Formats: sequence, structure tokens, C-alpha cells
Amino acid sequence: MPVSRAARPAGSLLLAAAAAHYLPSVATVPALHRGPLAGLAGQSPRRHVALTFDDGPDPASTPQFLDALDRLDVRATFFVLGCQVGAHPGLARELAVRGHEIAVHGLRHRPHLLRSPWAVQRDVADTVRLVERAAGTRPAFWRPPNGVISGGGLVAARRQRLRPVLWTADGRDWTARATPESVSDRVLQRLGPGGTVLLHDSDITSAPGSWRSALGALPALIDACRAAGWAVGPLHEHW
Repeated sequence: MPVSRAARPAGSLLLAAAAAHYLPSVATVPALHRGPLAGLAGQSPRRHVALTFDDGPDPASTPQFLDALDRLDVRATFFVLGCQVGAHPGLARELAVRGHEIAVHGLRHRPHLLRSPWAVQRDVADTVRLVERAAGTRPAFWRPPNGVISGGGLVAARRQRLRPVLWTADGRDWTARATPESVSDRVLQRLGPGGTVLLHDSDITSAPGSWRSALGALPALIDACRAAGWAVGPLHEHW
């Protein structure tokens, strides 16, 4: 059956909307994280390393990260899940009180490409409100689940005045086979001055107990950065 003339513009609009939502995911490819996309990957021109954690706050693990970071005299950026902030507002507040930066990861850890642009925008906005209510701070950065960017996510971040940031070095600390040594070795192999490190302070989306590998990797990682002459801190000091 021939397609009516009226249906053709509607179909074109749907295709354009789908492309706008899905095409930004191409920016996730590491080989593209150079030049104009270096900032999106978390690369800074400074001799500074941004230390970031995803998926918390979690009362089973996050307090141990806070204590370890105090011992190391380091502050970091925590990309939180709104559902965790809502369940543990006091812990979210403690992140801010102890000098750490709170950023947005999403309400729940659901891939944005499997959701509508409108659902993604509600997700980001709801997380911002939960953070403001619990911690009394306004987030400045956003990282999508799995680091996969969508058009809906970019629109949501812009509306909430959030800067999208991925990472340049990750420790694969979310796997069951990860160890403190494997995590620190992997990060340091990929890290350079101005890089952004991704670790996890919670295992709610990872292998049970995997957060211990990230926690155990922190001393060696921080020592190596300082030995190289790189400062270590949160994203708001990065640019």
C-alpha cells in the first residue's frame, strides 16, 4: 500500500527525532576522545587528575571511601544515583559536609538509549532535586549510566545546567575478578596529566563486594599521581 503524502513528513520527523536521541552515543567511542571531545572525556590541560566515583551513596561502602580519602587528604566527585540519595539522604549530606563534590549519574542505573528522551529528562531533573534537597548543593556535572550519551540526556543536562563528563581511565573495578592491584595498574596504564579516573564506591550495579578492589587501589593510585607531580581532586578543580 502506498504511503500517503501526509504520513511522509510525520515519518521523517520520527526518524529525525530518533537520530537526535541515538547518534550522540557515538561520542562514547574512546578513539574519538581527542580534540573537541577531549573535554567530554574529562581531559584537562592542567597537571591535575580528577578522581570520580559512580553509583553511590551506599551505607555499606561509601563511608569507608570517605575515611580512606580523608587519610589520603583527597577530595573527589561522586556521581550519585537519585534512588540512593533518596534512600540515604544523610549520607549524601555527609559527602558534601566532608568536602566532596556531588554530581548526577541518574535516578536509576538504566541505559538511556532504551528510554525515551522525555523519560531521560525527568530522570536527570528528579536526581538534581533529590541532591539539592538532601545535600543542599547544586550539582554541576552529569555522567550517564554506562557512559553512553543520548540526545535526550544532552538536552536534560543543558536544561539543568550540568556539564557532561565521561572519563579517560577506568579500573574495571566493577568485575568479580578485580583486585586492588589490577584496578590501580589498569588506571595508571591509561592515565596521564589532566585525566579523569572512574571508580565505583558501590556495588549495587556491580559484582557483589567489588567496591573493595577500588577502595584498596586508592593509596597506590594517589601515591603514583603525586609522584608524577599531578594534583588529585574533584572535577570543579579540573578546568
